[in-house]
Amino acid sequence: MRRTLTAACALAALAACSPKSETGNATNTAAKAPAPAAAPTSPPSIGEPIVPEAPGQTNAPAGTYTMDPHHSTMVFRVSHLGFSHYRGQFTKMDGQMTFDPAHPEAISVTATIDPKSLSIPVPPAGFKDTLLGKDWLDAGQFPQITYRSTKVEPTGANTARVTGDLTLHGVTKPVVMELVFNGGYAANAYDGARIGFAGHGAFRRSDFGIKTGIPAPGTNMGVGDQVDFTLETEWSSGKPTGPAPAPGK
Repeated sequence: MRRTLTAACALAALAACSPKSETGNATNTAAKAPAPAAAPTSPPSIGEPIVPEAPGQTNAPAGTYTMDPHHSTMVFRVSHLGFSHYRGQFTKMDGQMTFDPAHPEAISVTATIDPKSLSIPVPPAGFKDTLLGKDWLDAGQFPQITYRSTKVEPTGANTARVTGDLTLHGVTKPVVMELVFNGGYAANAYDGARIGFAGHGAFRRSDFGIKTGIPAPGTNMGVGDQVDFTLETEWSSGKPTGPAPAPGK
């Protein structure tokens, strides 16, 4: 299978903190994964050992999957004065994926991020409000970041390049992500079918109208224009095959 994605979805979230990469807006993250290799067995029952599967293998069926917010993250980073890469993340994401392991090029994803869910390390008083204000994310006027996939190109046994429209700060532009399909399993007694993807990409925040603090040409004095992001996402069909077994069974 091949990578798709993501999440995220979420990509768009990265722009929130500062620099943007060269791609743009996103509503849908069409995470299209490459065709599967060998189909692994279903997840073990309670008490049975877990046998690692080869990357990209799955017996998860084609269908519609919903992002699992408890096991999905979107982290972004931007240069700060050239001395470090400042990191942040968005903690509130949602998304849907149309998944087909036999036809990864047909996979499609739509993801949304709440910019107000921005989380940054030990922010000074009022700093987060500044980032959510008019000079940066302007979350009051633009309450949602979206990514919608438009093209999936398998690049390996479990990898793919996903192009999608990122909508950030009221601007929509194409953004490209490199995705890896981590595998999955079919529905069992206590969980629906589940699949997982990892990915990364970059864009320029100035392309989305967020230009505050960008260093003057030839200097690093400010916050970088480029926003790099990484994502880890899990998606579930949400349809277990029966009641969960009692503890110890």
